[in-house]
Amino acid sequence: MNFHKTHKSFILASGSPRRKELLDTLGIPFEVFVSDVDESFPTNLGPEQVPGLLSLRKAQAVAIERPDSLILASDTVVVLDGSILNKPKDENEARLMLKSLSGKTHFVYTAFTLLHSEGQKTISDRSNVRFKVLSDNEIDHYIQNGKPYDKAGSYGIQEWIGLIAVERIEGSYFTVMGLPTHLVWKELVEGGHLM
Repeated sequence: MNFHKTHKSFILASGSPRRKELLDTLGIPFEVFVSDVDESFPTNLGPEQVPGLLSLRKAQAVAIERPDSLILASDTVVVLDGSILNKPKDENEARLMLKSLSGKTHFVYTAFTLLHSEGQKTISDRSNVRFKVLSDNEIDHYIQNGKPYDKAGSYGIQEWIGLIAVERIEGSYFTVMGLPTHLVWKELVEGGHLM
């Protein structure tokens, strides 16, 4: 599957290994170009609006450097009881987040922005994730052996914690991973970017 020649390249504006893996699996040729952006947001913004704002900001930052490319940027937030759980700063924060998710349903919002010289589009998707009640030993095991620190909500669904904790998902598994691939593909096809 190739891109029309109207774009010099297709760029993933993310250093996330999960997003790279998903695009690789889709069979779409791409390159990675990450630009540092401010990830703060207005406090009056609803949690479901935050990933759209941040994905657009990421795409715009890369577009300054690569204006002739088709750019895909994405952002994910984990929301519990109306509050965003960001990436944990340390072991203690990771433990508190995982304890708060234990036995509850939380929402994962992932938005992506497709930006090119003719325009831009931002789309958001939500999945509902139900965790079983986690024991202290299970939480400690994941913190010591997993990779909670670079992930919103302190967990990766594709890791050990996802295998043992997730009882139910409503929505796309890949939205929880960090990229709603079904919607990305749909937009690329309907936007005439693929041939």
